[in-house]
Amino acid sequence: MKEPSPKMKAMFGGEPSGGFFDLPLAKPGDAGDADIILLGAPAATPYTSVGNYCATAPDAIRSAFGWPGVLGHHDFDIDGFLLPGDVRARDWGNLDYSETDFAANRAAIQQHVANILDAGAVPLVLGGDDSIPIPVLAAYREHGPLTILQFDAHIDWRDEVNGETQGLSSNMRRASEMGWVENIIQVGARGIGSARPGDRQDALDWGVKFFPMREVMRNGIDPIIESISASANLYIALDIDVMDPAVVPAVIGPAPGGFSYWQILDILQAAADKAKICGFNLAELMPGADIGGRGALVAARLVAMVMGLAARQRR
Repeated sequence: MKEPSPKMKAMFGGEPSGGFFDLPLAKPGDAGDADIILLGAPAATPYTSVGNYCATAPDAIRSAFGWPGVLGHHDFDIDGFLLPGDVRARDWGNLDYSETDFAANRAAIQQHVANILDAGAVPLVLGGDDSIPIPVLAAYREHGPLTILQFDAHIDWRDEVNGETQGLSSNMRRASEMGWVENIIQVGARGIGSARPGDRQDALDWGVKFFPMREVMRNGIDPIIESISASANLYIALDIDVMDPAVVPAVIGPAPGGFSYWQILDILQAAADKAKICGFNLAELMPGADIGGRGALVAARLVAMVMGLAARQRR
């Protein structure tokens, strides 16, 4: 992670702790008494045609807001401290990953997320490519049942692409096959993606509740929130391409007409008011395609808001 600028150091004073939003860094596996643990997962199962296109995203997200002492300042987006004083969070840094052994990547992600859950903490996973949710959700076998709230411009219900069943276009289909996933709510689909009509029909037959972007613009967010049970263990999967490209340009599959920062924040707040957040991942930020770090900053703020909302629930 790059150092904060000298000017920001001078303004806020002190030395950074090194983690996301200046959280203390800890070795993977060291949960301590943390309520929330961040984990960087640079890659799981990228397609060979595109490679590890998001591998530098976890550090780009951390670097977007690495001001020392920032957690001691008022956050106007959540109207208070991001982390209340009685809630503890730490950052486990990034997992190593292989360019060729994708099964090992998945196994490492699944095991580390399972360790976080077994420690009683909420995992927030910084991806990484869009296949990250598959091993993350696999770790919840003993921690279900889950309701998945997925934000994505695409529905990710392909069974396979060129023989690969664990890749970026298949994460919600693989999730639907996990016995501990009982509901999937998919928000923000628009334009043309990898899904064929049969893939969409398979999702509908399974029971997915779809809220395409055009429908959300017409009807608002209330129908989305009404679809979430008040008793749900809510897992939030956020593919950053759900944002409008004018807000986050750095994605592999941009589509016009996506969400603004405030629209996503309103849905997150309303969802957290209704159900318990049990986990989160962010995927698809491509730092190499970013413009002035704009996408990384939006991604960092969204992760921070989920952290703040989960922290208030932990109180």
